[in-house]
Amino acid sequence: MTRALVIGCGGTIGGAWTIAALAALEEQLGSDLRDFDVLQGTSAGSEIITALQRFSVQDLVAMQEGRAESPVLQHHLAATPPSLPRIPFSLPSNPATLWTRRGGHAPLTGIAPRGRGDATWLAELADATVGPGALVPPKARLVAYEPATGERVAFGAPGAPKATASEALRASWAIPAWMPPVEIEGRTYVDGGAASTASVDLVTREDADEIVAVVSMASAPGVRGPGLGGLLEHAVLRRPMSQVFWSEVAVARARGQRVTVISPDGADLAGLGANFMARGHRAQAFEAAQWTAPLAVRRGLEAAR
Repeated sequence: MTRALVIGCGGTIGGAWTIAALAALEEQLGSDLRDFDVLQGTSAGSEIITALQRFSVQDLVAMQEGRAESPVLQHHLAATPPSLPRIPFSLPSNPATLWTRRGGHAPLTGIAPRGRGDATWLAELADATVGPGALVPPKARLVAYEPATGERVAFGAPGAPKATASEALRASWAIPAWMPPVEIEGRTYVDGGAASTASVDLVTREDADEIVAVVSMASAPGVRGPGLGGLLEHAVLRRPMSQVFWSEVAVARARGQRVTVISPDGADLAGLGANFMARGHRAQAFEAAQWTAPLAVRRGLEAAR
């Protein structure tokens, strides 16, 4: 049986929760997740997939705990982007996406100003783990979104445009209004999470019989964090992203693929907070996730039996 690991978007905080979940998943499965046949990531998920080309899940746990031995991981953690984007000044690029695009937050991509963040830290990670100028490695797939066509592209997949790991990672992480879009072979891409938190349906039956999806930005219907912040996060982000995610899971299951979903519940979200880019909350969120994520993993594995 062939297996795919699919890791969704989630920014700084979602990435921290995901690493805690991956550590618990390896422990409960008793296997190294890097041995899966396909490793697909979106945004923060792509960041983790890229890091796994050189480092283990336990290395990433050590990074989150501030005890990484590798200078690469030490630098990467220190370079975590700020909690708020630099103020953008550009005009909307394509307002027509409001009525021509469907799925997640895809309709908003054309009215989002150009992000002004510095993606050097992502390029440095790709260069250090895969190699400067190296293409997306075998088994890895990094998902980005092209607003002009409404197409999601999994760089590294058969038939996808060629891209270096640095280009693909920066494109997959190019949050509209936060990070600048990335041009690859004359086409402009933004964060894959703008259209889908994980793009589970891009993993075909030919790719894998079984999909294990670890998603921080999608949950079961009705699940949200506490308080006003949780209510707003659910209304603006989690609910639309979850709707797209579960529809893609249904597509994969209808094709005969087994899909295991690891996602946060209310207890997870209470520890993570409403701002998934809150750099100053990362260490606290990871500590909370180490308690709650193993339960989320167990819940997901049991539901898939």
